[in-house]
Amino acid sequence: MFKNALVYRITQWDQPELHVLEEKLSANRFAECGASQAESFGWVEPRGEKHGPMVEVVGGQLMMRIVIETKAVPSSAVKTRLEAELDKIEADTGRRPKGKRAKELKEQIVHELLPRAFSKRSSTLVWIDAKAKLVIVDAASTKKADRIVTLLVDVLGGGIILKLLQTESSPSTAMSQWLKSKEAPAGFSVDRECELKQPDSEKALVKYARHNLDIDEVGLHIEQGKVPTQLALTWDNRVSFVLTEAMTIKKIKLLDVVLEGAAAQEGGFDTDVAIATGELSQLIPNLIEALDGEQVIA
Repeated sequence: MFKNALVYRITQWDQPELHVLEEKLSANRFAECGASQAESFGWVEPRGEKHGPMVEVVGGQLMMRIVIETKAVPSSAVKTRLEAELDKIEADTGRRPKGKRAKELKEQIVHELLPRAFSKRSSTLVWIDAKAKLVIVDAASTKKADRIVTLLVDVLGGGIILKLLQTESSPSTAMSQWLKSKEAPAGFSVDRECELKQPDSEKALVKYARHNLDIDEVGLHIEQGKVPTQLALTWDNRVSFVLTEAMTIKKIKLLDVVLEGAAAQEGGFDTDVAIATGELSQLIPNLIEALDGEQVIA
C-alpha cells in the first residue's frame, strides 16, 4: 500500500470529530482541470469507491487520499510559437519585443495552448497516526510531500502544526558509520544497494546495485569524502526499504514472512491498511532509535 514514506511530527492538533474531518475534505473534493487551468488538486475517497467516506479509519489509523492533476504545454511548442510571433511583430514594426513584452507573449501562448495539453494525474495516500502524533505521506521527495502537507494544513483550517521529523544523527552520518564499520544497527541489516556522492562542485557519484557492500572499497570511498545518500536496508526480516539522506523511506517492500501471514487473512483495503500501518508503525520508531532518537528543538 505504501511505496514510500516521509514522516512529519504533529506538534499541535486539537483533533476534531470524524464527521468534521469528513466535511472539510468533502468541501475540497478533487475536480479535474478546466480547459485553461494548469493545475487542480483535491481529496478523493481513499478506498476508491464513489460516494464513500473521505476519511477511512482502520484500527485507529486515519487514511486520506489527495489527487493532484497538472497540465503542461511542451516547451518546444511554446518556443516555436513564440519565435513565430516575435518574427511577425519584428517584420510589422521593425522592432523585436524583449523583456516584459516577450514574457507576456509567452504567457499568452501557454494560456492559449493549455486546452490542448495532456493532463498528468497523481494520487497520494496520507496517513495520520494520531496516537503516535505522526503524519506519513506516500511520497519519494520532500518537495512533493511538503506541498501535500501544506494542502492538508489548509484543508484542516490551520488547526494542525507539522514539521518534518528530524533525528539527532543525520541519515548520511549514520549510514557512513554503518558502512565503515560493516555493522548495521540493531534490528536492521544492510542490503545490496547504495549511492555515495562527493559533496563538492564535481558531485562525483558512485552507485552499487545488487552488490555486496561488506567490502573495504565502500569504506575507502567514505574516507575519501563521499557521503552515502541512499542505502538499502531490511528491518527485522519483515520490510525492505531504501533510506535517503533526506530521511525518506523509499521502495518499501513487505517480505515473505509478512505476506504469508497476510495470505491467511481476507484481502481488501482494510487488511492492506492494517498490515502496512502495523509494520511501518513499528519500523519508524526503530529507525528513529537507530538514528539516535528524534531531534529535540528547544
